[in-house]
Amino acid sequence: MKETSRLLLWERRSQTPLLFLAVAFAVAYAVPIVVPDAEDRVHRLCTITEWVVWAAFAADYLVRLGLSPARKAFVRTHWLDLAAVLLPLIQPLRLLRLVSTLMLVGRRARMAPQVQLTTYVAGSVVGLLMFGSLAVLSVERDAPEGNIKNLGDAVWWSFTTMTTVGYGDHSPTTGLGRVLAVGLMLSGIALLGVVTANIAAWFIARFERDDQVERLQLAAVRELQDEVRALRAEVARLGPCAPAPPAGAAGGGDVPPSRTSESAAVPAGSTLPRP
Repeated sequence: MKETSRLLLWERRSQTPLLFLAVAFAVAYAVPIVVPDAEDRVHRLCTITEWVVWAAFAADYLVRLGLSPARKAFVRTHWLDLAAVLLPLIQPLRLLRLVSTLMLVGRRARMAPQVQLTTYVAGSVVGLLMFGSLAVLSVERDAPEGNIKNLGDAVWWSFTTMTTVGYGDHSPTTGLGRVLAVGLMLSGIALLGVVTANIAAWFIARFERDDQVERLQLAAVRELQDEVRALRAEVARLGPCAPAPPAGAAGGGDVPPSRTSESAAVPAGSTLPRP
């Protein structure tokens, strides 16, 4: 339990620095590709920045591995972070450092599931478009038969490849460029499936909430109906209540008030005068 709390504390504290390192890595990766004619010191600075970021990623992974109470499970569940540390020399796969950082920030962020999934999808789309374009441009720019020579061509190719439209006006000619194209196409299909599933899940959750409200209302109506039936049965069991007859009534007839008062005023044995 203590190691788990220390791991969570480390992840909370390292979240913001890793995010800034990811931005620094993105800039260092993009500058030599977008501006290939930059000065040598700029290229050296970008290279140093990439290695510093890699060292920070490696240190973060080793620290989290050491603080994890179940190290084998940690390695299985954080394989992308491990790949970002072990594959720093293959240029297209260096992007795994940025991807793993984005996933790490997303895992540590405290958001609702729908918002978190939407953030993942939006970030993945932007990241794949940007860095897929940079990666294919870096390997296709100097190809003898290549037709992706500038950043505009690379971005257009990334859009058409991710959406699986494939106009064919721009396409990679090198083996590594085609590997990138396959990965970008599969990623586009996967993201489209995630978006579709997310929309379907939202509609299903909304329908389930509406059905639950309707069921609760129907149960309340049925409960009221049962109460009304019970009240009716109770009234029928008790029956009607007849009022008691007034005092001095003979044979159930009514005696006028004036006669009653006169009879009460005459003593017994007396004869009333006739009118």
